[in-house]
Amino acid sequence: MRSGGNGGAGDREAVSGEADGRRKGDGAASGERAPGGSAGAATLPCARLTARQAIAAVADTYSEAAVPDGRGTAPGAPSAPDGPLGWRGYDDARTRARERTGEDESVVTALATIGDRETVVLSFEFRYLGGSLGERTGDRLEAAYTHARAHGLPVVSLIATGGSRMQEGMRALTQLQRVARQSALNRAAGLPQLAVLRDPTTGGGWATLGAAADVILALPGAQVGFAGSRVRPPDADPFAYTAEGQLAAGHIDAVVPPDRLRATLQRWLQLLGTPKELGTGGVEPAPTPDALGPPELPETGWGAVVRARAAGRPRAEAYLRAYFDDREEISGDRCGGADPGIRCGFGRRQGRTIAFAAQCGTATRPAGFRTAARLVRLADRLGIPVLTLVDTPGAANDAAAERAGAGAAIADTFAALATARVPVTSLLIGEGGSGGALALAAPDRLWATPDSYFSVIAPELAAAILKRDETQIHQTADQLRIRPQDLLDLGVIRGIVLPA
Repeated sequence: MRSGGNGGAGDREAVSGEADGRRKGDGAASGERAPGGSAGAATLPCARLTARQAIAAVADTYSEAAVPDGRGTAPGAPSAPDGPLGWRGYDDARTRARERTGEDESVVTALATIGDRETVVLSFEFRYLGGSLGERTGDRLEAAYTHARAHGLPVVSLIATGGSRMQEGMRALTQLQRVARQSALNRAAGLPQLAVLRDPTTGGGWATLGAAADVILALPGAQVGFAGSRVRPPDADPFAYTAEGQLAAGHIDAVVPPDRLRATLQRWLQLLGTPKELGTGGVEPAPTPDALGPPELPETGWGAVVRARAAGRPRAEAYLRAYFDDREEISGDRCGGADPGIRCGFGRRQGRTIAFAAQCGTATRPAGFRTAARLVRLADRLGIPVLTLVDTPGAANDAAAERAGAGAAIADTFAALATARVPVTSLLIGEGGSGGALALAAPDRLWATPDSYFSVIAPELAAAILKRDETQIHQTADQLRIRPQDLLDLGVIRGIVLPA
């Protein structure tokens, strides 16, 4: 049985890097390299574009970044023969890779304009030794991240790699630590990182540049996974190693068709912005949305419950559509789950970016809470205000939810809101069921619509716990004081919002 070790070459091309070149020939070698400057409008990103073609497919203009000398060597000094391990034939393999691709390493770093955003772009050349990471790849990546920090720029990675370069052994594998550190430094500096997963994205490239990004997009059908095709168990489900499988499991944010990738990146870069845009002053809170339902307040507690549970009541989608001019969503908790009952992302409203986490009226699952916590922490790091829409009968309480860590997920969401440095604005738009709703309600910044209620527990369950019969449910609802006007009197909410 083959064991782990997938942090090395994730696919067979990373062993010698020549299999793909022999199979496909040299038709996309140096003669087809896109020069720096204007990108051809007809160029579309696909799985096996060259590194420069991939940049041209998403950038309006670009110029190649300066390439650093090898780490620990004098300028212009040659590396050791056949690399740090003296791997026989390694120099010859690199020479053939250069002749085939016109590149002298597996990654091209560039300064690019995508939309109206200046961006550092890292693009992998898969035909160069399978896009594998070696020491000089690490040199280039570190220099690119450093430049991004020095100039306050986001980083976009266009990844196509089989993993770490076997011919350099552990010296290659330790580049993952180097890349991880650079990524963490950029994260601490409040700089966005976006990844586009091309085919394949496996091994250490996925576990660092890919999975560590703030927003992860993938091309349809791309092979994505820590284990490449030659090192995974023979009976493994192939769907789990695809972009679509990773999306279903909550590990990436979206699968984007090639013809929509450029526009999608443009929107994300505009939404996430840069510290220069956000400034150093205080962040203004997100405005409270107007109510979309009727203005009348409920007369009884049970009347509030009935209105909040009505099938025709405005839900999260209606509020998000009315509130934002445009928006993009993230998906998944990065822990193996995605909850369709919660919508999280970033939107543009009157020229401002606002992050949102919106419950959709269903019982929120652990993956939903973790996704919301991820959203709040990302917005906090980027200095973007947050809006939450509260609408759930409560947290999911089935056995699957308990196994998935419901308690820990709710606790993490409470912590994310409690420690956020940016202002969080919350609006109760429907059901407010116990702790599952309170977890997304900002402390001291909660408003409510007339067709909502908030309760420590559902009136039916309260009656059952108190051993009351069904005829006393309405009385129990009144005693709980769950109407919007009750919540205002109790100091739970700051106000009741009405339709515009």
